[in-house]
Amino acid sequence: MSAARAGAPQASFGEQHRLTPVDRFGVWLSAQRLRREVPTFTGARVGDFGCGFDAGFVRTVLDEIDSALLIDVSIADDLKAHPKVRAIEGPLPESLVDVETGSLDIVICTSVLEHLRRPLDTIREFHRLLAPGGTCLINVPNWLGKRLLELSAFRLGLSPADSIDDHKRYYDPRDLWPLLVDAGFRPRNIRCFRHKFGLNTFAACRVDTA
Repeated sequence: MSAARAGAPQASFGEQHRLTPVDRFGVWLSAQRLRREVPTFTGARVGDFGCGFDAGFVRTVLDEIDSALLIDVSIADDLKAHPKVRAIEGPLPESLVDVETGSLDIVICTSVLEHLRRPLDTIREFHRLLAPGGTCLINVPNWLGKRLLELSAFRLGLSPADSIDDHKRYYDPRDLWPLLVDAGFRPRNIRCFRHKFGLNTFAACRVDTA
C-alpha cells in the first residue's frame, strides 16, 4: 500500500521518506498487476501520472517503451534528462491540459486519485490523452484499505502519516466505476475489481479502436 504520488504539493512519493517495507510491498503488488494487464510495453507511449520522485515502475520499462510522460510535483533529475522522458512537474489535472490529445498508448495512475480534489476532471484527461485502442490503468485504495492504511500510518508508524492525512476519499469498485463512465470510457471496455488482498480497487479501461 504505497502512499500517493500527486496529492501533497510539498514533495513526491519517495522524495522525502525512504520507502518502508509496507510501501515496497505495495509498490511490488501494483507492478505485478500492471504487468498482468500489459504483457509487453515494447514500443508504447506511456504516461505515468503521479509517478513518484523516482518513477519506479517506468524505470523498469524504459528500455522497452518508445517514450514516457511523467507527471508529479517533483521528479528526479536523471529522469528529466533521459532522452525518452518528458517530465512535467506540477499538480493534477492542471499539468495535463497542454499534453496532446491521443498521444499516449498507456496511462498509469497508481495510488493517486485518493489525493485529488478533482478526480473526475483528471480521469477525463486520461481518456482524452489515450490513442484509439489505448489502455488506462488505475489503482486506488478502497474503504477496507483505509483501515489498514491508517493503522500502518497512525498507530504502527510504518507509513508516512502526512501522506495518509492527505487522502480526500476512497474508492470501492462501485465508487470508481461511475467516474470512469462519466469520463468517457464505455462500460463494455471497463474492468473494475478489488485486488491487493481486497484492500485496493483496480480499473483497466480501454478506448475503442478507430
